[in-house]
Amino acid sequence: MSSRPHIVLPWVVRRTRLPLLTVRCVDCPSDRATVGNGKFRVNANGKRLDVWLLVNCVHCDRTSKLTVHDRVPVRSLPADVLAGYSANSPSLVARTLFDPWLARRNRFGLDWDGCWELLAPPLPEDPWPLRVTVTFDDPVPVRPEWLIAHASGLSRQEVARRVKIDIPLNRKTARDFSFVLL
Repeated sequence: MSSRPHIVLPWVVRRTRLPLLTVRCVDCPSDRATVGNGKFRVNANGKRLDVWLLVNCVHCDRTSKLTVHDRVPVRSLPADVLAGYSANSPSLVARTLFDPWLARRNRFGLDWDGCWELLAPPLPEDPWPLRVTVTFDDPVPVRPEWLIAHASGLSRQEVARRVKIDIPLNRKTARDFSFVLL
């Protein structure tokens, strides 16, 4: 290894749109749904609230509800969150959709195919070794091996041989990481 300092390149994994949901439709055999326009439904009964996120089947367009809050006291919700539910805040829709507790409760998964992009400067030709930091704007699960191979133009075998990294190359991750390309 040379004594030259590493050149550090920043890569960013950014969401381009909200992912599809993997959830069964009750009317048709489809197993995909979309958040569509990102709307909440809020129902008040006395001092208690029910809040749902509305999703639409991609095949038959049937609207279904994902339970966000069930019979919670109005005062237990922060005022800005309550206002976001009423205004159908896009950032609140995304934050709610990415909540793993909500996914377990409503039994759905997220299909990230075609929903993200990698913003990466071109790799310099000569200076090696090269340090790359990968940051995620949203929890997009990707395999580091595939991401590095795709962005650098290397084969996956070359990636396994030339990359020094602290996390497994073949397991999906949605957390920031860095690696050295030798």
